Order: sequence, then C-alpha cells, then structure tokens
Amino acid sequence: MTRGIFIAGNESSLFSAIAAETAKRVESYAAAVIPNRFPQRDGGQPPRAELPGGAISLSWNPASPISARTVLLAAENRLGKINDCILVCSPPAVYRPPDGLAPEEIEIIVDDQIKGWFFLIRELVIYFRRVNSGSLSFVVSEIKREKNIHFDLLGPSAALCFANYSDAVLASSAKENFLAMGFSGSEISEKSQFASWFFKFIDEGSKRHSGRWNKFSRLPFLA
Repeated sequence: MTRGIFIAGNESSLFSAIAAETAKRVESYAAAVIPNRFPQRDGGQPPRAELPGGAISLSWNPASPISARTVLLAAENRLGKINDCILVCSPPAVYRPPDGLAPEEIEIIVDDQIKGWFFLIRELVIYFRRVNSGSLSFVVSEIKREKNIHFDLLGPSAALCFANYSDAVLASSAKENFLAMGFSGSEISEKSQFASWFFKFIDEGSKRHSGRWNKFSRLPFLA
C-alpha cells in the first residue's frame, strides 16, 4: 500500500522544505496550508509556500472545527490512509506596537495560529487512535526574541502555544499505539537539511523517539 503523508501548517519556507522532502518519498501527498495574511517587515508580500511533486492541495479554514474534521477526512479519502501526519508551526512575524493591531487582525491571529491548531490536533489524535497506528509529528521553529522598539506580537506566542499543546499529546503518547514526536531547531537556516534530518526519525518509526522533543543537530543521525 502506498504510504499516505499529510502535512499541514504555516505558509513558510520551512513548510516548502518539508513538502520537498515529502515529495522525495511518495508520488503524492496531501497538504493544507495556513496562508500568511500579514505583510513582511519591509511592507512586501510574504513568500508563498511551494508544493513540489504530486501535492494534493486541500482547503482548510483553521477557525472552523468542522473544517478540521473535513480536511482530515479529505486527506484520508485522497490518500487511502494517513500513515504519517506532519504539523509545521512556523508563524509569520508581526512587528507592531500593541495599539497598532486592528481588531480584525487580532481575530486572524487567534483563529489561524491558536484555534486552528487546537481543532486539527484534536481530530488527528482521535483519528490515529481509531486506526491504531501511524505517526503524528510536531515541528516548530524556535523563535529568537529581539530587543526592538516593536516586538513580534505573533511569532513567539503562537509557537509557544503550539508547543504547549504538543507537549500534552507527547506526554500521553506512551499508552498509544501511534508515534507522537516533536522536532525543533533554533534559527533553522538550512531548512532542507532540517527536513531531511527529522524525516529519518519518521522513516525509522521507533517508539524510543516518541513522546519527546528531538532537537535539530547537524551531527549525523544515530539510529
């Protein structure tokens, strides 16, 4: 049976690198992207996620619990079965003074970067418990706090929220028959190298890597 891989996460260069690594392993995979709806610091448009290979692009409204269930069902239907799911949290930076965010922008932040993950992760845990196998991977880019006049109002808080919710899944994974693994890296510059590194853990499928965060290292992978 063809291996079913479903990736979901923020539109970012990290997501694109993980999609590229996924395309090396399977002919087709499912992908759901949270669009970056905030301009870059220089006012330019944010980079768009690239989905190489046989990507099956799925529509996902992070603010909707129904959409979380629907996108998961769509991925399962298109792939036959989800063997591996990879969640990528690499939130966009929003450099604004606190009074510089419009109410509708605050709603976007909460809907896309907090509610969306809670809804989708809940559905995924239910799914993997039902199929009694597979792997659920949490990937988060550690964000360095900068001492500027305007702090990043989104990146650190969104990443921390994602990591905390992931912690709860990892902590309870010992009694599960599916793998739950966390992957992080500080200032990931070589994103393709990072993607290749953590995929080795997924490919190995060992229970000894489950239930904890695995820190990115440029040292050779030790099986």
